[in-house]
Amino acid sequence: MVRAAVCQFDTGNLEIKRIPYVTSTDLLEEVVSLAAGEPSLIAYTLVLPELKQRLQELAAAHGIMTVDLLGPMMEAIAAFTGVKPRLEPGAIRRLDEEYFRKIEAIEFAVKYDNGKDPRGIAHADIVLIGVSRTSKTPVCMYLAHKRIRAANLALVPEVPLPEELLALPEGKIVGLTIDAHQLYEIRQERLKSLGFPVRADYATMDRIKAELSYAQKIMEQLRCPVIDVTNKAVEETAGKILQIYQRREAHT
Repeated sequence: MVRAAVCQFDTGNLEIKRIPYVTSTDLLEEVVSLAAGEPSLIAYTLVLPELKQRLQELAAAHGIMTVDLLGPMMEAIAAFTGVKPRLEPGAIRRLDEEYFRKIEAIEFAVKYDNGKDPRGIAHADIVLIGVSRTSKTPVCMYLAHKRIRAANLALVPEVPLPEELLALPEGKIVGLTIDAHQLYEIRQERLKSLGFPVRADYATMDRIKAELSYAQKIMEQLRCPVIDVTNKAVEETAGKILQIYQRREAHT
């Protein structure tokens, strides 16, 4: 807001100094002393009443003009909503941190989707395993929006498990399984959408049963919780995984 205002003046010699994280009277006094060393105007976004009052006292003692950028807007919102403000310093920084954690989790889910880079498995909060077309990718993306770094790996009988998966501590892996007949229909539709023959081995019932049997053995070997995603929405599956994750975090 200060920059936008300064742009309206042809002074050419206004310098803006930004001092964040002013949460104590000691630091406030330092800031005012610094401003008193040259002609200054102090624009502030303090929310604690005691800090605002102290700033005004110090500024008045030094003949420094002040502008409250945040106060009038908070007062207007309080009058409009009938809700009192929380008066918590740094609240916007916490929102920013949550936003960036979500972006990081989304980028993580994309980068380490379907075992593209097994090295990401070691850095994931949760790793989903299961045969192809068990909603691993959409569930990972849903978890990412909850700021959880989720990686996933397709279980294929012909492909050895990466060492990174075998090295994970118990509780970080969640298995996804599905009814063979529903998976058959999903894979048939997938092949049709891609223009491939529906009789491809990928979508035969024998192949599907073999993959599901292999996946079950791997999940038993890893002793991981297993969620049946048959007829479940992504949100429902993700909700169960969140419960598993939260229980694990509560015990660590």
